[in-house]
Amino acid sequence: MSNLSQRLAQELNCKPAQVAAAVALLDEGATVPFIARYRKEVTGGLDDGQLRLLAERLRYLRELDERRASIIATITEQGQMSAALRAQLDAADNKQTLEDLYLPYKQKRRTKAQIAREAGLAALAEQLLKNPQQDPETLAAKFICEGFVDSKAVLEGAKAILLEGWGEDAALIGQLRSHLQSSGLVTSKVVKGQEQAGAKFADYFDFAEKWAVMPSHRVLAVLRGANEKILSIGIQLPEEIENGVRSKIWSSAEQRIARHVGISANCADLWLGDVVRAAWRTKLGVSLENELLTAARERAELEAIKVFSRNLKDLLLAAPAGPRCTLGLDPGLRTGVKVAVVDATGKLLATDTIYPHEPRRDWDKSLFILKKLCDTHGVELIAIGNGTASRETEQLATDLIAQIDGKKPVKVVVSEAGASVYSASELAAKEFPQLDVSLRGAVSIARRLQDPLAELVKIEPKAIGVGQYQHDVNQAELARMLDAVVEDCVNAVGVDVNTASAALLARVSGLSPVLASNVVAYRDEYGAFKNRKALLKVPRLGPKAFEQAAGFLRIMQGDNPLDASAVHPEAYPLVEKLLQKLGQDLRSTMGNRAALQAVAPESLTDAQFGLPTVKDILAELEKPGRDPRPEFKTATFAAGIEKISDLQVDMVLEGVVSNVTNFGAFVDIGVHQDGLVHISMLANTFVKDPHAVVKAGQVVKVKVLEVDVPRKRIALTMRLNDEAKPADRGAAKPARSAERQASAKSAAPSNSAMADALAKLKR
Repeated sequence: MSNLSQRLAQELNCKPAQVAAAVALLDEGATVPFIARYRKEVTGGLDDGQLRLLAERLRYLRELDERRASIIATITEQGQMSAALRAQLDAADNKQTLEDLYLPYKQKRRTKAQIAREAGLAALAEQLLKNPQQDPETLAAKFICEGFVDSKAVLEGAKAILLEGWGEDAALIGQLRSHLQSSGLVTSKVVKGQEQAGAKFADYFDFAEKWAVMPSHRVLAVLRGANEKILSIGIQLPEEIENGVRSKIWSSAEQRIARHVGISANCADLWLGDVVRAAWRTKLGVSLENELLTAARERAELEAIKVFSRNLKDLLLAAPAGPRCTLGLDPGLRTGVKVAVVDATGKLLATDTIYPHEPRRDWDKSLFILKKLCDTHGVELIAIGNGTASRETEQLATDLIAQIDGKKPVKVVVSEAGASVYSASELAAKEFPQLDVSLRGAVSIARRLQDPLAELVKIEPKAIGVGQYQHDVNQAELARMLDAVVEDCVNAVGVDVNTASAALLARVSGLSPVLASNVVAYRDEYGAFKNRKALLKVPRLGPKAFEQAAGFLRIMQGDNPLDASAVHPEAYPLVEKLLQKLGQDLRSTMGNRAALQAVAPESLTDAQFGLPTVKDILAELEKPGRDPRPEFKTATFAAGIEKISDLQVDMVLEGVVSNVTNFGAFVDIGVHQDGLVHISMLANTFVKDPHAVVKAGQVVKVKVLEVDVPRKRIALTMRLNDEAKPADRGAAKPARSAERQASAKSAAPSNSAMADALAKLKR
């Protein structure tokens, strides 16, 4: 454990004691949100980001140690373990090095090399390697035997022995791997006859880029092309591309093999030179190419998952409109606009279906129905899904608002990504067993405006659609990392235990889906919880689960005001100590900034509660139940700009960031096709990471740079002082540059326009 702590501490830039404490808490079943918030003294203040990384690396290193132990046991049983090999195995710091060392000892089928060794040909191979000037044919004739009836067969046996030995040489493999990683190029060619079918991959029909620097989105695009049988891909050295892989000139990799095994360059045209070529071109090169393509995919997948995670976090922590009666509109044409009204708590009050658009065009009747619903229920917000017929439905909402007297509701266009997934889910069926599937989407749209976090947790994270190539990545890893994001977001905000759904409660630290369901069932049977202690009456919710969950669960208007805050019940005695010091009661102290700031945190510390916890408690009492999410803002789409053909170059529009990628941000400007703000157009200064400038859900102003109507591509800029070239002014014109013109609906990860855009970025 000490070695593990030392290594993790070095990677995380913290102290081994911090790591050891965090590992102990994780092993005891504590969650990352709980440790980060309520065990700062124990871990020395490690935050949730550090703890997530620690947990990931801990998992990897423990798997590494398990594999190391298994390999050591296997080699020892074979009687082939030496002190030098044991030292190498103990020193291996990654799985790849460990597997390289194990390769010669791995059980395998009987090979040509083994057969040749059994025939005594190892001696021939050794002689040829030590003295390459000897005539191979003459020497081989002395080793003819059963199974190897002539010199040619004997030399093939000797070649097999050398190839197998070199192919299992960990040091040689490591050298070649490093060389290929630093100098190798990922290449792709179009498969003959697939030019037309694979037009969206045209930028990769004759493509090469260094493996070491190739960004994740291009890696995933090339791999998708290969999976669809459009592209053939590989990894080659520059000289192999220039001279051809079948050239008789030794490549830099072949030169390295020769040097490693002690062969001079003047052997290139001799038998031994052919063996070196074969070693690279049929064995080592092939295996390393496969390995590096796999590594590139894994690296790209990890980066894509990180991008998705950051977008998901921004979306989940988007500003809530709050507990206000909301009218949800799920737009549609032929099937009509689905309508749902929910009260301030999200309870469904009414539903309907209206047909204001083609083909029925019942505009006036639709307005009459909507106005009646607004008057009856006192609607304050109108949530409009951003799918088909969204802008037309927004115009309907505008006409509706004009007809309402007094305080008028606010209309907001809401992303409906994942609404259809929720509608057809088992959870939705339990919530609304009698409600038509199509109407459940309108309910979800209304609720996600009130509180995005509470509603979006009901949807499988990857269905929310704020990633790039999320269907191409490791789905188990994606789900694991996205679940961690959801858990962190839910616990950062806190949950009202008396109104939260089981889906939301299940994301609270310490609560499993079963416990969350038990909480809801207990609440339904006995009424609202009056205090946090009452949670211990819930079946199967024991002291450990209570410890993990209590601080994140809120009880509004309960017996104890602290139950509505982030102060953990275990710290209530500390608050009592504070109140005695101030000579005030709790209600007059909470929110009293002057009184709380006059208290020296050091005066309240003791053996149980250190300075970090005391400071957290004082901050929480100063602003009890504070919400970390930003203030609610809405974007106003330009009137009359409803489809891509309405756009003109130099238009300045307001929009909502729908997706942030490594190459820029997609912005919904209300024309059913998101525009791309390339990374170079996000700010007047250099931008390394788009996430440092914009976030999913953020309202931004953009200027139209270019429009390609046939290909549905829109190039935008957030540098509003930029001017388009004179030739680009006026009517919309075809895009000049795919890297600035690509646009794709954020909810459609397989969109070919996005794939095209990704492909051209390096240019």
